[in-house]
Amino acid sequence: MGQRVVVVISTTILFLTGLLLGYVLSQLVLGRLALNIVTFLGTFSLIVIFATLYYVLFWEFRRQQAQPVGRQPLNQQYSADEFAPPIAQLKNQLVNLLGGDSEGAERLVAQARKTYPKMPEHWYWERVIADVERDRR
Repeated sequence: MGQRVVVVISTTILFLTGLLLGYVLSQLVLGRLALNIVTFLGTFSLIVIFATLYYVLFWEFRRQQAQPVGRQPLNQQYSADEFAPPIAQLKNQLVNLLGGDSEGAERLVAQARKTYPKMPEHWYWERVIADVERDRR
């Protein structure tokens, strides 16, 4: 949600800056605006603002597209539990992989808890899902 707000605000500022820059440049070309230090610095600052927002906006889009959709890698540590996928979603995914065997899913997660103690709960589910997917290949 926060990134979406930044993108909307940046796009709006980029649009308005582009309009203002186009207007100022057109007035300079038409000769209705004298070229002096104030108009030069104003135009230069508009160009810098426009270029910076353009770069940041499309860098953000490129960064979002580079992130894989779906589950995150197992070796990635979560900084807080709010970033972890919901356990129910992971449980459903594992049960579907096991053809509806929820007891088998619980057994596999219990074994992972014994093998890898002191890990976050969602990690065990992700680990078992990754193991099952790997074993199926």
